[in-house]
Amino acid sequence: MAKIKPFKCVRPRKDLARDVAALPYDVYNSEEARDEVFGKPYSFLNIDRAETQFDKSVNIYDKKVYEKARDLFNEHVEKGVYLEDEDDAYYIYELTMDGRSQSGIVAVASVDDYLDGTIKKHENTLAKKEQDRINHVDTMSAQTGPIFLAYRDIETVNKVVEKVKKEEPIYNFTSDDGIIHRAWKISDKEDLGVITEGFAESDGLYIADGHHRAASAVKVALKRREANPEFTGDEEFNYFLSVIFPESELMIMDYNRVVKDLNGLSERELIEKLKENFDVKKTSYEFCEDGKVKIEDDKNSLKFASIKPANKGEVAMFLGNAWYKLIAHENIKSDDPVKGLDVAIVSDYILGPIFNITDLKNDPRIDFVGGIRGLCELERRCKNDMRVAFAMYPTSIQELFAVADAGMLMPPKSTWFEPKLRSGLFIHRF
Repeated sequence: MAKIKPFKCVRPRKDLARDVAALPYDVYNSEEARDEVFGKPYSFLNIDRAETQFDKSVNIYDKKVYEKARDLFNEHVEKGVYLEDEDDAYYIYELTMDGRSQSGIVAVASVDDYLDGTIKKHENTLAKKEQDRINHVDTMSAQTGPIFLAYRDIETVNKVVEKVKKEEPIYNFTSDDGIIHRAWKISDKEDLGVITEGFAESDGLYIADGHHRAASAVKVALKRREANPEFTGDEEFNYFLSVIFPESELMIMDYNRVVKDLNGLSERELIEKLKENFDVKKTSYEFCEDGKVKIEDDKNSLKFASIKPANKGEVAMFLGNAWYKLIAHENIKSDDPVKGLDVAIVSDYILGPIFNITDLKNDPRIDFVGGIRGLCELERRCKNDMRVAFAMYPTSIQELFAVADAGMLMPPKSTWFEPKLRSGLFIHRF
């Protein structure tokens, strides 16, 4: 059973929601963050990445950076940029991209559920990345970036969501990237009870995205517990901000790999090594120009679409200005939740033995490209700073659940979720 609860949300004024909403803090490096906030005083990125308020000489992890985030947030609250609801409520957050919508319940989830495995993980976290958010959350006494959780569909909960979405939304705007964002408040006591009880009877929750934010929130809670040994468990610091989406509405995109060199092999030698475990077929020459498909006609579009992996066990490779289709032999496929993942097959039978890349997190010879950028980005990288690219078949949400249920971990960079949740729309103070 999963314990979630409604909360008194701090959120932007309706007329400023679009100006406040910002992509997650870790989408940007420091220079990109500075560019993004220029001329946008209400963007939540000013608070999420408060080093943007200082000269570049200031260390981005300096204590005063986190204090600036707190002070800037409090200043915006005082000015009325943000309002605090007086009642405990759930919210619905709907994102629509390319005609596909997903609606999640905005709630706070239990730290103890995270600690005992009711909230299940599929990735490890890095201590350095955790520490930054620990400092941010602890200094602000607020969680500002929601954890992206998933659940197996609960019919009673889904019915409440469908009913409330017929009402007037509290937010309705389109962000610069074309994503439509809508939100509703759920304050009816009966509806609140149905949602709380529905999750209490569920098998648990799954972290889809935001492992570092979750781990950081939990560590801040443990720190607060240590400072308050008589804590009851009901204090707000025992819960962390989440948006919880049903399995049926989620889509995971491909997370692709690009490699800097061929590890001393010629292109011909690489292909011969690949043939030991894959059927290798040359499909076409390059298709992209300036980030777009060269010829926009039906024949070309069909041919280009045929490059993108359409089934498990298929990988598309760009090498020497040509695309190849790799189809895994049956003997390297597996029913194991992790070894059976396409990203694991590429790691175990291509990146490791052929390229000698075994540490995906730290090896400088490999980089990762989210599927949102398309295959043309893989061609571009291979013409600039890389030699070979591998386009993946996406990991499914069911595979994510299976790995988490088994208490196992996926290889790094296995899932890419779109659209990205915005920060600043829902804030949990404690």
